[in-house]
Formats: sequence, C-alpha cells, structure tokens
Amino acid sequence: MDPVAFELFGMEVRWYGIIISFGLLLASIVAMREAKRIGIEEENILDLLLVAVPAAIIGARIHYVIFNLDYYKGDFMKMINIREGGLAIHGALIVSIIVGVIFCKIKKIKFWKLADLTGPSIILGQAIGRWGNYINGEAHGGPTDLPWGIIVQGQKVHPTFLYESLWNFAVFLFLLWYKKRKKADGEVFLLYLSLYSVGRYFIEGMRTDSLMYGNIRVAQLISVVTIIVSIVVFVVIKKRQAINDKEISR
Repeated sequence: MDPVAFELFGMEVRWYGIIISFGLLLASIVAMREAKRIGIEEENILDLLLVAVPAAIIGARIHYVIFNLDYYKGDFMKMINIREGGLAIHGALIVSIIVGVIFCKIKKIKFWKLADLTGPSIILGQAIGRWGNYINGEAHGGPTDLPWGIIVQGQKVHPTFLYESLWNFAVFLFLLWYKKRKKADGEVFLLYLSLYSVGRYFIEGMRTDSLMYGNIRVAQLISVVTIIVSIVVFVVIKKRQAINDKEISR
C-alpha cells in the first residue's frame, strides 16, 4: 500500500500521520466522556491534551533518535522528520507522565484520578496507531509460514503490529470492565502499564527492528522495569485502601 494518502499544496500527507491522528482523536473523545463521569472538567482535559500530545510526540521521537544515533548523527533535519515513522511509545509515555504530574500540581487535581481516566484512552490510541506501522512496512517480525503472515519486501513475516494492536484492544476492553470495580485511584492506570508491558515484552521479542542497547532490546528492558514497578505500586495502593476501608468501618 502506498504510504502517501494524498498531496496537499505540494506536500505529501502520509497514512501514518492520518492513522495516528485518528487514534489521538478517538482517545481524546473517550477521555472527555470519562471526565464527565468522574467529575473532572472537560476544559482541564483539553488543556492537558494541548500540552501532553506535542510533548509526547517530542518524547517519542527523542527516544527513537537516541537509540539510533549512528543513523541520525549530524543530520538535524533527519532527526525531526517523523513523516516516515520513527516514534517510540515508551518515550511518549515517560514524557506524558512527567507532564501529567506537573499539570495536576498546577491544576490541583489528584494525579491518580486523572491517570485512571487516561489509561483506557491511551491504550486505545496505541491499538489504532499500530496500523500506521503496517502502512510504512515497519514494526514487523521475522519469517513465518502462518496463514496470517504479511508480505514485506517479498518475504512472508509475522505481523507483529497486528499482534500488538489486538493485545492493546483487549487490554482496553478489560480496563473498561475493571474501572467500574476499582477500589482506589491509580489501579486502572497501573493495570494499563503492566498489561501493556507484558504484551509488548513478548511481541518485541519477535520484531526485527527493535531499538537496541548493546545486546538488549530496549523495549523489553523498559517493559520488565515497568511491570515490576507498576505491580509493586498497585499492591501498595490496594493495601492502603484496605486499611482506610477498615478504619471507616469501625
């Protein structure tokens, strides 16, 4: 499939950007609706999006470039050209969390409450955004004979972008179910982090274009750390809530 959707005023508009934009739009709509339900003003969500989205894109690009310095070194224009792909979700998440913490302090909003609101939205956006990788012919796995393999440069390979998209969508549905049953703020977001990371760890092992740090796949390393930290924090939050519930019931 041609990665260029159409031309506008002589500039190529690529499917990659269109798909990511659609994912962001749908994620924003889901977040706005959830904001109404939990009593957070929609204006706050819009303000957060105006800051967090550009910051996330910058963070995603910086993360990708850092681990591809040999390719980008000395060419600043190539570093900032994201139209052909090259965004790492972990960089986006790290920057988004930092921005979210600062935003909540300024707006005097509970961070974990806002984080729970964004968790399902983010994973939905990721599920959609992965299809941009398909258009660009990237983020695929090694050779396979499976019937659902895709052809890339004349070879049948694992559609790892599809595996991750399906996993992310399944996590999205689970989070929608769980958010109605949570006992404390933070549970939904921490489940998002851990469940996404579990899927990413295994799927990353199948990819042929992983960002590397020596012999270590960066995404797998970050996934392991994220799983451990998010589970520990989840348990702490659950225990604190259980103690609070006991004190209230006395």
